[in-house]
Amino acid sequence: MQIADEIHAVLTSAFQPTRLQVTDESEKHRGHAGYREGGESHFQVDMAAQAFGPMSRLERHRAVHAALGPIVARIHALGLTISG
Repeated sequence: MQIADEIHAVLTSAFQPTRLQVTDESEKHRGHAGYREGGESHFQVDMAAQAFGPMSRLERHRAVHAALGPIVARIHALGLTISG
C-alpha cells in the first residue's frame, strides 16, 4: 500500500471527512532535504470534517498528527490544510 493510501484510510476512519485529498508532492522537492527516489517523502493533505469545527488550527494539526501516528515518522514533510 502506498503511504498516500495509508494516510487517506487513516484520516477517513478517524474524521469521516467531507473532503479529503492526499497529494504526494515529493517530486517537487527533488534535490532537497528528505527527498527519496521514488517519492513518498513529502505530502499535502487538504481536508474538511465537522470534527474540526470547534478546534483551533493547532488542535486540528495535533489531532491529525495523533491519528497518523507512526506514519508521520516515515515521511519527511506533511503539509496540512484543514477546515471544519
